[in-house]
Amino acid sequence: MTPPPAPLRILAIGGSTTPMAASERALRIAAEAATAAGAEVTFVTGRTLMLPIYDTESKERTPATSELVAAFRASDGVLIASPGYHGSISGMVKNALDYAEDLRYDDRPYLEDRAVGLIAVAHGWQTAVGTLNQLRQVVHALRGWPAPLGVAINDSAGLIGEDTAGTDAAVARQLHTLGEQVVSFATAHRASRA
Repeated sequence: MTPPPAPLRILAIGGSTTPMAASERALRIAAEAATAAGAEVTFVTGRTLMLPIYDTESKERTPATSELVAAFRASDGVLIASPGYHGSISGMVKNALDYAEDLRYDDRPYLEDRAVGLIAVAHGWQTAVGTLNQLRQVVHALRGWPAPLGVAINDSAGLIGEDTAGTDAAVARQLHTLGEQVVSFATAHRASRA
Protein backbone atom coordinates (compact mmCIF):
# COMPACT_ATOMS: atom_id res chain seq x y z
CA MET A 1 0.00 0.00 0.00
CA THR A 2 1.34 3.42 -0.96
CA PRO A 3 1.42 5.90 1.92
CA PRO A 4 -0.51 9.12 1.42
CA PRO A 5 1.58 12.04 0.15
CA ALA A 6 2.98 14.39 2.76
CA PRO A 7 1.03 17.61 3.08
CA LEU A 8 2.38 20.64 1.29
CA ARG A 9 4.49 22.87 3.52
CA ILE A 10 4.01 26.62 3.27
CA LEU A 11 6.32 29.08 5.02
CA ALA A 12 4.57 32.34 5.99
CA ILE A 13 6.93 35.27 6.61
CA GLY A 14 5.92 38.79 7.50
CA GLY A 15 4.71 41.44 9.82
CA SER A 16 6.48 44.11 11.80
CA THR A 17 7.81 44.56 15.32
CA THR A 18 4.23 45.25 16.42
CA PRO A 19 2.58 41.89 17.19
CA MET A 20 -0.36 41.21 14.87
CA ALA A 21 0.22 44.37 12.81
CA ALA A 22 -1.92 44.80 9.68
CA SER A 23 0.63 43.03 7.45
CA GLU A 24 0.73 40.01 9.78
CA ARG A 25 -3.06 39.87 9.96
CA ALA A 26 -3.21 39.94 6.14
CA LEU A 27 -0.62 37.14 6.01
CA ARG A 28 -2.65 35.03 8.42
CA ILE A 29 -5.81 35.47 6.33
CA ALA A 30 -3.96 34.20 3.23
CA ALA A 31 -2.47 31.35 5.30
CA GLU A 32 -5.97 30.45 6.50
CA ALA A 33 -6.92 29.70 2.88
CA ALA A 34 -3.72 27.68 2.36
CA THR A 35 -4.53 25.61 5.45
CA ALA A 36 -8.11 25.09 4.25
CA ALA A 37 -6.64 23.83 0.95
CA GLY A 38 -4.70 21.17 2.87
CA ALA A 39 -1.28 22.76 3.46
CA GLU A 40 0.69 22.89 6.69
CA VAL A 41 1.76 26.47 7.44
CA THR A 42 4.80 27.51 9.49
CA PHE A 43 4.87 31.14 10.62
CA VAL A 44 7.89 33.40 11.05
CA THR A 45 6.25 36.68 11.96
CA GLY A 46 6.40 39.78 14.08
CA ARG A 47 9.17 39.89 16.64
CA THR A 48 10.39 36.45 15.51
CA LEU A 49 11.68 38.31 12.43
CA MET A 50 14.13 40.27 14.57
CA LEU A 51 17.08 38.23 13.32
CA PRO A 52 20.78 39.08 13.15
CA ILE A 53 21.70 40.89 9.94
CA TYR A 54 22.55 38.31 7.28
CA ASP A 55 26.35 38.06 7.20
CA THR A 56 27.91 36.65 4.03
CA GLU A 57 31.27 36.30 5.80
CA SER A 58 30.05 34.03 8.59
CA LYS A 59 28.61 30.50 8.60
CA GLU A 60 27.49 30.84 12.23
CA ARG A 61 23.73 30.80 12.69
CA THR A 62 21.59 31.41 15.74
CA PRO A 63 18.88 28.87 16.59
CA ALA A 64 16.27 31.25 15.11
CA THR A 65 18.15 31.72 11.83
CA SER A 66 18.84 27.98 11.57
CA GLU A 67 15.11 27.32 12.00
CA LEU A 68 14.29 29.87 9.30
CA VAL A 69 16.74 28.30 6.83
CA ALA A 70 15.35 24.83 7.62
CA ALA A 71 11.81 26.15 7.03
CA PHE A 72 12.86 27.63 3.67
CA ARG A 73 14.48 24.32 2.74
CA ALA A 74 11.41 22.25 3.67
CA SER A 75 8.88 24.56 2.03
CA ASP A 76 6.87 23.84 -1.09
CA GLY A 77 5.60 27.41 -1.13
CA VAL A 78 6.05 30.71 0.65
CA LEU A 79 3.71 33.52 1.64
CA ILE A 80 5.40 36.88 2.25
CA ALA A 81 3.77 39.99 3.69
CA SER A 82 5.69 43.21 4.16
CA PRO A 83 4.63 46.54 5.51
CA GLY A 84 5.68 49.41 3.30
CA TYR A 85 8.31 51.44 5.13
CA HIS A 86 9.32 54.73 3.51
CA GLY A 87 8.42 53.45 0.07
CA SER A 88 10.06 50.04 0.41
CA ILE A 89 10.09 46.53 1.90
CA SER A 90 10.71 46.48 5.63
CA GLY A 91 14.30 45.74 6.63
CA MET A 92 13.16 42.81 8.80
CA VAL A 93 11.38 41.07 5.93
CA LYS A 94 14.24 41.71 3.50
CA ASN A 95 16.79 40.40 6.01
CA ALA A 96 14.74 37.21 6.50
CA LEU A 97 14.66 36.71 2.73
CA ASP A 98 18.44 37.20 2.58
CA TYR A 99 18.82 33.99 4.62
CA ALA A 100 17.60 32.08 1.54
CA GLU A 101 21.20 32.58 0.38
CA ASP A 102 22.08 29.64 2.65
CA LEU A 103 20.24 27.40 0.16
CA ARG A 104 22.44 28.43 -2.80
CA TYR A 105 24.12 25.00 -3.10
CA ASP A 106 20.98 22.93 -2.45
CA ASP A 107 19.37 20.77 -5.13
CA ARG A 108 16.62 23.40 -5.06
CA PRO A 109 18.66 26.59 -4.57
CA TYR A 110 17.16 29.73 -3.08
CA LEU A 111 13.36 29.65 -3.69
CA GLU A 112 13.59 27.61 -6.89
CA ASP A 113 10.52 25.49 -7.63
CA ARG A 114 8.54 27.21 -4.88
CA ALA A 115 5.27 29.08 -5.39
CA VAL A 116 5.37 32.46 -3.64
CA GLY A 117 2.42 34.64 -2.66
CA LEU A 118 3.13 38.33 -2.07
CA ILE A 119 1.31 40.87 0.10
CA ALA A 120 2.21 44.52 0.72
CA VAL A 121 0.40 46.67 3.27
CA ALA A 122 0.93 50.42 3.62
CA HIS A 123 -0.84 53.66 4.46
CA GLY A 124 -1.18 54.76 0.84
CA TRP A 125 -1.44 53.16 -2.58
CA GLN A 126 1.91 54.41 -3.85
CA THR A 127 3.90 52.65 -1.13
CA ALA A 128 1.69 49.53 -1.14
CA VAL A 129 2.11 49.01 -4.89
CA GLY A 130 5.81 49.94 -4.84
CA THR A 131 6.49 47.50 -2.00
CA LEU A 132 4.62 44.73 -3.84
CA ASN A 133 6.73 45.34 -6.96
CA GLN A 134 9.93 45.20 -4.91
CA LEU A 135 8.86 41.93 -3.29
CA ARG A 136 8.23 40.50 -6.75
CA GLN A 137 11.73 41.57 -7.89
CA VAL A 138 13.36 39.95 -4.86
CA VAL A 139 11.43 36.70 -5.40
CA HIS A 140 12.43 36.63 -9.08
CA ALA A 141 16.08 37.13 -8.06
CA LEU A 142 15.70 34.19 -5.65
CA ARG A 143 14.26 32.05 -8.49
CA GLY A 144 10.82 31.80 -6.89
CA TRP A 145 7.55 31.57 -8.78
CA PRO A 146 5.39 34.57 -7.77
CA ALA A 147 1.69 33.76 -7.88
CA PRO A 148 -0.19 35.68 -10.58
CA LEU A 149 -2.13 37.59 -7.96
CA GLY A 150 -0.19 39.96 -5.72
CA VAL A 151 -2.13 41.79 -3.03
CA ALA A 152 -1.40 45.48 -2.37
CA ILE A 153 -3.47 46.92 0.46
CA ASN A 154 -3.89 50.57 1.34
CA ASP A 155 -4.68 50.17 5.01
CA SER A 156 -5.19 53.86 5.73
CA ALA A 157 -8.93 53.06 5.65
CA GLY A 158 -8.57 50.13 8.08
CA LEU A 159 -9.41 47.46 5.49
CA ILE A 160 -7.79 44.63 7.48
CA GLY A 161 -9.65 43.51 10.56
CA GLU A 162 -8.58 41.16 13.33
CA ASP A 163 -9.66 38.19 11.18
CA THR A 164 -11.42 37.36 7.90
CA ALA A 165 -14.83 38.37 9.23
CA GLY A 166 -13.59 41.83 10.24
CA THR A 167 -11.72 42.45 7.00
CA ASP A 168 -13.13 44.24 3.95
CA ALA A 169 -14.80 41.51 1.87
CA ALA A 170 -12.89 42.32 -1.34
CA VAL A 171 -9.54 42.33 0.48
CA ALA A 172 -10.34 39.05 2.28
CA ARG A 173 -11.33 37.49 -1.06
CA GLN A 174 -8.00 38.55 -2.63
CA LEU A 175 -6.00 37.19 0.31
CA HIS A 176 -7.86 33.87 0.21
CA THR A 177 -7.32 33.63 -3.55
CA LEU A 178 -3.61 34.24 -3.04
CA GLY A 179 -3.33 31.49 -0.41
CA GLU A 180 -5.21 29.10 -2.69
CA GLN A 181 -2.99 29.97 -5.69
CA VAL A 182 0.19 29.20 -3.74
CA VAL A 183 -1.17 25.79 -2.73
CA SER A 184 -2.46 25.09 -6.25
CA PHE A 185 0.86 25.97 -7.90
CA ALA A 186 2.86 24.05 -5.28
CA THR A 187 0.63 20.99 -5.79
CA ALA A 188 1.08 21.12 -9.56
CA HIS A 189 4.82 21.54 -9.24
CA ARG A 190 5.14 18.64 -6.82
CA ALA A 191 3.19 16.45 -9.26
CA SER A 192 5.49 17.47 -12.13
CA ARG A 193 8.58 16.51 -10.10
CA ALA A 194 7.14 13.11 -9.09
